[in-house]
Amino acid sequence: MRAIDILMEEHRNIERVLDALEIMAGQLSRGGEVRPGFFLEAAGFCAEYADGVHHHKEEDVLFESIIAGGMPADQGPIPVMLTEHKQGRAFTRGIREAALRLEEGDEGARRDLVAHAGGYVALLRDHIAKEDEVLFPMADGLLSDAAQADVLAAFRRAEQEDHGGETVRRLLALASRLQREAVAVSGS
Repeated sequence: MRAIDILMEEHRNIERVLDALEIMAGQLSRGGEVRPGFFLEAAGFCAEYADGVHHHKEEDVLFESIIAGGMPADQGPIPVMLTEHKQGRAFTRGIREAALRLEEGDEGARRDLVAHAGGYVALLRDHIAKEDEVLFPMADGLLSDAAQADVLAAFRRAEQEDHGGETVRRLLALASRLQREAVAVSGS
């Protein structure tokens, strides 16, 4: 298995939560009831898994390796990806803050929650496509077999630092639960 295969698999996990967020934001925008805790949990997944687990591997391991392999750090895909990671963090904070306001009974928070969730979903879908279709193939071409092995080893070390993947297993179970809840609400 290549390191980019791991990242692409993580993208598929993130997309499950994006799908659920999209369904629930749509429900909320139509005036339907959605428990604010759904959005709090989704924001938690985004912060811990998408940003914490996944972006950590990209920013601290893969990007550093492909910069060492010759990709410029100050132009091209790397600064774009880093900027989009920051934008994703801002949307995640917005989802969390609006969900807390909704939980406290602020009905005006619905609009903000829908906007932040919609913005996050759109950003991440586009971001994932750029990585899967452009950046990762470029990385594959830049990294030698030895560098690929080093990146993969660094990913494995990160997983071991997570007590053998305990946090990831918990977050993937959360993603499954959020997905089931969204499907139940949508009737699909």
